[in-house]
Amino acid sequence: VQLQASGGGSVQAGGSLALSCAASGGTFSSYAIGWFRQAPGKEREFVLGISKSGGSTYYTDSVKGRFTISRDNAKDTVYLQMNSLKPDDTAVYYCAAPGGGSYYYRERRMYEYWGQGTQVTVSS
Repeated sequence: VQLQASGGGSVQAGGSLALSCAASGGTFSSYAIGWFRQAPGKEREFVLGISKSGGSTYYTDSVKGRFTISRDNAKDTVYLQMNSLKPDDTAVYYCAAPGGGSYYYRERRMYEYWGQGTQVTVSS
């Protein structure tokens, strides 16, 4: 499956952005999706995950209450709504699908398919 992330940009603190992860070339509904982010000089970190059906989600503590992940399997797309953005959210955001498909994982090594990344910049 090929993934393409889009929707990044620059906003001021407190603002909102919506990211999308569009899939092609595979059975999208067979894959859980994870969102990772990588800030300059830091490791790529797992931020959110959604199961293949959308019935299970995970949010890391730093984004709980501010970010929302959802998916539309009919459109082969996962969405990431980011509200109340903070400068610490500045990073390249990547969507990824695990090799095993069905469930998301916090470990980067479990993901086989990656989107190209989209830059999110939050200024204070």
